[in-house]
Amino acid sequence: MEEKYRVRNRYTYGLGTFGRDMVYTMISMYLMFYLTDILNLPAGDIWWITGIMLFARIFDAMNDPVMGVIVDNTHTRWGRFKPWIVIGLAFAALFSVLLFTDFGLTGGAYIIVFGVIYVLWGISYTMNDIAYWSMIPSLTKDQKEREKMGAIARICADVGLFLVVALLVPVTEALGEALGSMQRGYYVFVLILVVIMIAFQLITVFGVREPAQGQDAGTSPEQAHTSLREMVRVIFKNDQLLIAAIAMTLYMTGYCTTTSFGLYYFKYVYGNEDVYTLFAVVLGVSQIAALSVFPAFSKRWNRRSLYFFSTILVTAGYLLFFFSPGGMIIPVAAAGILIFVGEAFMQLMMLMFLTDTVEYGEWKFHKRNDSVTLSLQPFINKFGGAIASGITGATVIISGMKTAETAADMTAQGIVILKSAMLILPLILIIAGFVLHRKKYILDEEMYARVVRENEERRAGKEAK
Repeated sequence: MEEKYRVRNRYTYGLGTFGRDMVYTMISMYLMFYLTDILNLPAGDIWWITGIMLFARIFDAMNDPVMGVIVDNTHTRWGRFKPWIVIGLAFAALFSVLLFTDFGLTGGAYIIVFGVIYVLWGISYTMNDIAYWSMIPSLTKDQKEREKMGAIARICADVGLFLVVALLVPVTEALGEALGSMQRGYYVFVLILVVIMIAFQLITVFGVREPAQGQDAGTSPEQAHTSLREMVRVIFKNDQLLIAAIAMTLYMTGYCTTTSFGLYYFKYVYGNEDVYTLFAVVLGVSQIAALSVFPAFSKRWNRRSLYFFSTILVTAGYLLFFFSPGGMIIPVAAAGILIFVGEAFMQLMMLMFLTDTVEYGEWKFHKRNDSVTLSLQPFINKFGGAIASGITGATVIISGMKTAETAADMTAQGIVILKSAMLILPLILIIAGFVLHRKKYILDEEMYARVVRENEERRAGKEAK
């Protein structure tokens, strides 16, 4: 592909994650806080909603590979990906707003309506998410170019994520005061985020240029129709895909669990939720800076070494955070920086590990399945988020946060429960993922180069016949 289109694709593709991840952050990280602390739903309703969210997200995650099959089998004048990006965007925008809409319902009626909207939101977001992430291997098969595209996409996503984290408290409080209630403040805030999501997704839709078959992209004439039966083979018989997916699931479950407790920690342990905004800004800058320098690090060290280094940073950060006393910002901030710098590297490497298994699957089965393979990323994100939501909802009740109004109302036992769920459990999961990957993942840079070379030789041989 011409260099000008490579550069154009890097940025128009990456910008698509900005507003989309703002909305996803609002729902995945703060919907539970909205329900418990803004709507003040009773504990009984929270138990029901926690169960619904857990079921809905696991159900939705299970649909991701099926959506991958649908995208792989899509053939339109606009390509395979863009139609589903647009359809998913439209419905995800609608249901995102409805999740924060006051219908004047309570009790069982509210729980039912919430459950229906939440399931529909998940299905809509899946359409968009699968199509979006599936584009990377189709745009280029060069590992370094993928890292550049992935880094820009992750930077844009993290800018969106941390803007929401930083702006949530001050903006919703200001809107709540102006509009007469915090519920309305949250509603308008989400409405603004949805508009931003639509604008930046359209940059991707109109800006990304997909290469013609046989050019720089990873597409091949072997990308024929995929059946649901073949989908199972693609996932479970591609050993490197399976190892990468399990390791990523362990990581994402830990990451989502930690981030889900952020606002709760500063309100009920630190004792000042306003500090959360400053803390989020520091962590956001740290993570975005780490993603920005990742390509430079990847030129000097291989991914195996970078993964080990990242795990050391994350482990040190979690332990420092756990043993930091409440009310002291410096050790907490230092711990947060260590965690989020390490996790920035991990996020990008996990995406690359998964992406490279597309070529490995083609090498092993003589057929490409970009969307089915990449559908596991949103599946993993949702599955990890579902487990994190369940852990968060249960911890809020068991630790006493549901009945506490301030940090002074929390017992020492409740604080230990909160910090263990937020820090110790995630650390165990992240280390387990690292160990599994270290022992079983063989698709390093040398092996990947061999896979790509042999794929191209086989294609050339078929074309010569």
